[in-house]
Amino acid sequence: MAVKIFIKRSVPAEKASQLIPIFKQLRVLAMQQPGYISGETLQRIDSSEEYIVISTWQSVEHWQQWATSQARMNLQQQIDAALSEKTEYEIYQYS
Repeated sequence: MAVKIFIKRSVPAEKASQLIPIFKQLRVLAMQQPGYISGETLQRIDSSEEYIVISTWQSVEHWQQWATSQARMNLQQQIDAALSEKTEYEIYQYS
C-alpha cells in the first residue's frame, strides 16, 4: 500500500543557499530508488524558514530502504550538521 512521508525542516535564511542544493540532490537520488512515486518540497508562506517535503512511496518498506541507505544518510548528516533543529519525519498510509 502506498505511503506518504512528511519531512519537516526549519531552515534559517542564512543556511538556505547551502541546504537547498542538498535537498535537490536528495530528490534526484530518491527518484532513482525502487518504490519512489513522487515528491514535492513546499515552503511555508507565513514562516519562510519552514520547509516540508511530501514524498510518496509504493510501501513503507521502500521508504525505509531509502531512508537507511548510505547515500541518503550521508546527505542527511550534512543537513543535520547545518541545522539547529532535528528533521521531523511522519509516515502516513491511505485508509
